[in-house]
Amino acid sequence: MHSKLKTMIELLKQPWPWYVAGAFVGLTVPALLILGNKHFGISANLRHACAACLPANIKFFKYDWKKEIWNFFFVGGILLGAFLATQFLSSPDPIQVSPKLVEELKGYGINDYSQMIPSQIFSFESLFSLRGSVLLIGGGLLVGFGSRYAGGCTSGHSIMGLSDLQKPSLIATLSFMVGGFIMANLLLPFIMKL
Repeated sequence: MHSKLKTMIELLKQPWPWYVAGAFVGLTVPALLILGNKHFGISANLRHACAACLPANIKFFKYDWKKEIWNFFFVGGILLGAFLATQFLSSPDPIQVSPKLVEELKGYGINDYSQMIPSQIFSFESLFSLRGSVLLIGGGLLVGFGSRYAGGCTSGHSIMGLSDLQKPSLIATLSFMVGGFIMANLLLPFIMKL
């Protein structure tokens, strides 16, 4: 039995093909609908947390947030799963990055591949630089505003909304994609030179 468990853990450590991981993400939608007519989305949790913590006299937060408490457990499961995966399933091998991408990132001043995210962008040192402030603080504000303005985030629209064949979710997803292309190809090279 011990060797079977060890074999299974070694199998889980390997990268999963897109069609397996994608199927698991896709099956989340019908599972939530079948288990209680619940709609998937991450950004709504911020609203629920604010409704739980802020005074009830603010109109936007005046609703029964306790009906949506399952969302907190869902996000908690995501965080717990990420923690367990990094502790028990991560590979000790160095992160492999495509040589073509390494060359492109070198032009941006990114050359640290020792962790999942480059320290040249995601560190306290870079946070207090102009480039870090624009990327992390400015980007965070834009993502927060954008997800509220769009009525949801990429997971709510692109996974749940498209599965429900909702036209607003198609428009939001196309907007996310266009915005991502503009950011990656036009704005990011400029910001990385700051």
